[in-house]
Amino acid sequence: MATTIPVPIEFSLPEGWRAAPPDEVGSPHVAFVALKPPAVNGFVSNITISGEIRPDVPLGQIADEAIARLRNEVGQIKIGNRGEYGTEQNPGLTQAVRMLINVRGRPVDVAQLQVYIGMEDVRDPRRQAVLHIVLSAEADEFERVITDFQQFLTTVKPDQAALNTNGGL
Repeated sequence: MATTIPVPIEFSLPEGWRAAPPDEVGSPHVAFVALKPPAVNGFVSNITISGEIRPDVPLGQIADEAIARLRNEVGQIKIGNRGEYGTEQNPGLTQAVRMLINVRGRPVDVAQLQVYIGMEDVRDPRRQAVLHIVLSAEADEFERVITDFQQFLTTVKPDQAALNTNGGL
């Protein structure tokens, strides 16, 4: 069952991307999925959004936990560049990952850019919510969709209308 994000956000999808129900595309542990057809080597480029409340947990630790989960799921992964950005109040971290996954019985080389964004929990500013925003694409397709992902990231922001009504995604 798809999850919710602990802070309300809004964003705009780049042209050619479409929202998909997380449960129907095999991503039940995320709140949002966008797909960029067509499939390349059986894999459709996608953006996922999830989030959690993590009081006083550094983003690096959260990113390490994501890597540990991936290793349990797919086994062989390589971690690329990792960088921190932002401020103490709004920290961010990115990390690049490559992995081999099984798609219909064939190994497919998949690249990911994982982005972790810290935001205040609108219901309790003492707690930190962390958004997990991930681009996954077949390795050869990655360079063609990374610009879309970067454009998408610039549109992610707190949803002021939802903040006023205490809603969420």
